[in-house]
Amino acid sequence: MGYQDVPRSKSEKATRVIAIINQKGGVGKSTTAVNLAAALGEQNRKTLIIDFDPQGNSTSGFGIDKEELTHCVYDALLHDVTADELITETVCKKVFVIPATIQLAGAEIELVSAMARETRLKDLIEPIIDEFDFILIDCPPSLGLLTINALAAADSVLIPIQCEYYALEGVTKLLESMRMVKGRINRNLETYGVLMTMFDSRTSLSKQVVEEVRSYFGNLAFKTVIPRSVKVSEAPSYGLPVIKYSPSNKGSRAYINLAKEVIKRA
Repeated sequence: MGYQDVPRSKSEKATRVIAIINQKGGVGKSTTAVNLAAALGEQNRKTLIIDFDPQGNSTSGFGIDKEELTHCVYDALLHDVTADELITETVCKKVFVIPATIQLAGAEIELVSAMARETRLKDLIEPIIDEFDFILIDCPPSLGLLTINALAAADSVLIPIQCEYYALEGVTKLLESMRMVKGRINRNLETYGVLMTMFDSRTSLSKQVVEEVRSYFGNLAFKTVIPRSVKVSEAPSYGLPVIKYSPSNKGSRAYINLAKEVIKRA
């Protein structure tokens, strides 16, 4: 079954295009992209993940073998391959992926001399945007041209922040980059929400970080907090989101709650 044969939800709301972004690595960005998408699918929202990170973790997180792919998002950015040729089914209902491979690492350099270099991703999704309730862009851990493309294509950003020391370090730089893109390329760009990840209820540090983030971001901080969980960490090695790998796990329940919050904010 092709993605066109899977209906959207009956909601009349416009498609939300959300860039999941933090230039710090290891904050749970790809984990959030995969598991939020799976949870949105469980809530009957047709969802597309665009894997925009050369590491390709959102691709492998759904069990897609990158070595068997004919094309990836790199070919769309630089060789005019269409979204129709790239959209791939996943193990989750109503969830699809535009995959990435290590080839994407070269795009940052190759785009420098390209025409309309900041809007290649926006142009890619424009013909298919109305097919989905949500489009999630898993951004690389940097603020280069790939991330600028993601910010140009998105209407909002979701920022995962790990519950650890220096949690807010670098967020100011990210917000400055957002303001620059909003001023020059995408005037509609907003912050969709801030998500605290890897929360350990046993430590006072995690609780302090939650308080600090909520104090800094106010209502932009999601009520749902993603806990540390062995099952969440294990699931990618099986090519599954945690809600497929261990449905009753606390991480699964957290991502379902997050999906409900995301839908409500839409």
